[in-house]
Amino acid sequence: MNITKTEINKLSYQIIGAAIEVHKHTGPGLLESTYHNFMKKELELRGLAFNSEMKVDLVYKDQVLQSKLRCDFLIEGAIILEIKSVKNLDPIYYAQLMTYMKLLEKPKGILINFNVINIYNEGQKTIVNEIFKKLAD
Repeated sequence: MNITKTEINKLSYQIIGAAIEVHKHTGPGLLESTYHNFMKKELELRGLAFNSEMKVDLVYKDQVLQSKLRCDFLIEGAIILEIKSVKNLDPIYYAQLMTYMKLLEKPKGILINFNVINIYNEGQKTIVNEIFKKLAD
């Protein structure tokens, strides 16, 4: 991967901006699947390449195992985006995001909860891993 920390951070800013735009037009209280569809459209409008509901296979001892894992979005081949519409972001959601980051070997993940008043202040969390730390600035 020849992407820098700066490029990843700029991409993060665009993704969070897209979520804020969706939230500005819809507010809290909708189903996660609804926000997912709105995010797909907003990412398209912003010209960002993404995979939606991407299947995540498991590899164990060079064997590909079937799984039911699907990440909400892989954006620009670099950032995992998981979206929720829940009362609280429980630790299991962070574990889910970190699992996808590890299995897909991606440096950054963003967790967005649309069921809040303000996405920027309380509805988004970003996670980086060792892959991110090893990238050039």
